[in-house]
Amino acid sequence: MTTHITRRVLCALGLSFLAFTTQQAVAQTAPQVKFVTNQGEFVVEVYPDKAPKTVDNFLQYVRDKHYDGTIFHRVIGNFMIQGGGYDQRYIERRTRAPVEHEGREALAKGGPRNTVGTLAMARTNAPHSATSQFFINVVDNGFLDPTPQQPGYTVFGKVVSGMDVVNKIRAIPTGFGGPFPSDVPRTPVVIQSASVL
Repeated sequence: MTTHITRRVLCALGLSFLAFTTQQAVAQTAPQVKFVTNQGEFVVEVYPDKAPKTVDNFLQYVRDKHYDGTIFHRVIGNFMIQGGGYDQRYIERRTRAPVEHEGREALAKGGPRNTVGTLAMARTNAPHSATSQFFINVVDNGFLDPTPQQPGYTVFGKVVSGMDVVNKIRAIPTGFGGPFPSDVPRTPVVIQSASVL
């Protein structure tokens, strides 16, 4: 009887330890970043196990306070919201060298696609041109996913809380602003701070 109880206790302890170590592993592999904007707050989770170079690049910009004081300069309500590159005077922030494109690799590792709420790197037409700018998909944008024929866009995280704030931003009326002829929020959307949780 005592042996039976001891086995049950050991089994329960083992399961508790397994659950704890699994939670620890998830926490270690999925850092979170809190964005505080003048429209509210949201939190994103990023996946270094899927897109390590992209995540390292993004988190370094967060630690360097690069995003503090920047705006969401491109908002398209049926597409995405983009930010991380310009301040409130539409002056582009200095960046480090571009990060290597990891779109196909991230997808091959089971990473997320360009679906509602996911976080991806913005870039020019050149695949390896992403620096600090990112976008949040506000609808499913499967045409942005990597394929054998096109590199697509590297998805490296998702919004885990505050999607209502993202949707509030996507609904803001837009027009021209600074050097941009369209899609600029008429009420500036300012990232007041971005910090790793």
